[in-house]
Amino acid sequence: MSSSALEKISSSTLEKGLAWDGYEADELPDKTQNRFLRNLRHQALTLYRRLFGVVFVANLAIFVWTLARGGSNTKHLGLIVVANLFCSILMRQDYVINAFFEVFTSVPASWPLWFRLLCARVYHIGGLHSGCAVSGLFWLIYFAGQATKEVLHDGPASIPTVVVTYCIVALLIAIVTLAYPKFRTKYHNHFEAAHRFLGWTATALVWCQIVLLTNDYRTPGEALGHALVRAPVFWLVLILTLSIILPWARLQKVPVRAVVLSKHAVRLYLDYVPPAKPTPGSFTRLSTSPLMEWHGFATIAEPGKTGYSVVVSKAGDWTTKQIENPPKEMWVRGIPTGGVLRIIPLFRRVICVATGSGIGPFAPHILQERASIRLLWTAPNVRQTFGDELVDTILEKAPGAVVYDTRVHGKPDMVKLTYRMVREFNAEAVCVISNEKLTRKVVYGMTSRGIPAFGAIWDS
Repeated sequence: MSSSALEKISSSTLEKGLAWDGYEADELPDKTQNRFLRNLRHQALTLYRRLFGVVFVANLAIFVWTLARGGSNTKHLGLIVVANLFCSILMRQDYVINAFFEVFTSVPASWPLWFRLLCARVYHIGGLHSGCAVSGLFWLIYFAGQATKEVLHDGPASIPTVVVTYCIVALLIAIVTLAYPKFRTKYHNHFEAAHRFLGWTATALVWCQIVLLTNDYRTPGEALGHALVRAPVFWLVLILTLSIILPWARLQKVPVRAVVLSKHAVRLYLDYVPPAKPTPGSFTRLSTSPLMEWHGFATIAEPGKTGYSVVVSKAGDWTTKQIENPPKEMWVRGIPTGGVLRIIPLFRRVICVATGSGIGPFAPHILQERASIRLLWTAPNVRQTFGDELVDTILEKAPGAVVYDTRVHGKPDMVKLTYRMVREFNAEAVCVISNEKLTRKVVYGMTSRGIPAFGAIWDS
């Protein structure tokens, strides 16, 4: 490529020239593996699914070993069930998620790239959540069968224990079924409500089950309270329950200052001191009806200012309402929690690919200049949609940004354009925030060619 073209790519913004001139003629390198292997590695066997598989296979091995030894009683099986549910729920707890991100993203950028790439996949820990949840359900079904057998043969388990157990089985089957990715994506609000209310009901029934089962197995003359506090399962369920309650204990209604950017976007400023400081790459949950629906948005914390802001772009009925009738107050639950972009500081040089309001999650990294970033931002009517203030702030902090107005120039080939920027910026990694289809396309387009790329995986 000529030196003049390189100069355009390295220094231009939308206002200074077309950095993408001629990119359609660029040739992409061949993918690094044959079609079967690359699809297996980068699509079928993502780290999320591998973590799920490890957990499930480990449980399956224990299950087979238990059967080979002649089975087990309900007291032992109950501990296995609760241990799986305990791990599943903790993998969705705000403080636990933040602890994982804090540890894995603390690795210096001077360490070997292969190790940093391994740490950067920390956001796949949701595979542990789903793996333990599904495994726990299968163990619970086994538990129900064993408890039924004990009742029929005058064993320790009682009829109330069996009845409660079958109720929990029904609830967990419903929760797992409704969490199936296609249903979760298409009917997210229904999935969320089912997960919440059925989960709370199941937790209450698990408490009943633990009390009943402990009563079934306690020694003659031993007080029920004494038997409970001596049982490991009691403490697991107690911690499990507290982890569910904690985010709701931090539920609060906070003042909101809204700045309508256009008929397609609004920026909401939450001027309050959150329980934990929002860090670049974290998100917050907002709601106008806290029991029914929650929406996650990237936090944009500006140096020297209290609170943070979020950018809400039109994407459905709820977001449209916030734009047309900006709120003065909103509910906030829990603490700002780490998301995929927490990994950016692991790399020396990063290409950040944002479409539309995907600029929001990248904004705090750009404003705080935590890494050497090259931004590719595509959106229709960029300034009209997001306002001069936000656009000018981004361009001031990221002078080499490429802002591509799709209304003027049409939709670009994002894989080719991203690859050009990777090559010219000599980037170590690519981070993508877009819709699910485009995110998967760009991430696969890079990783299948040996370029590390990361994007949201829609697992919640």
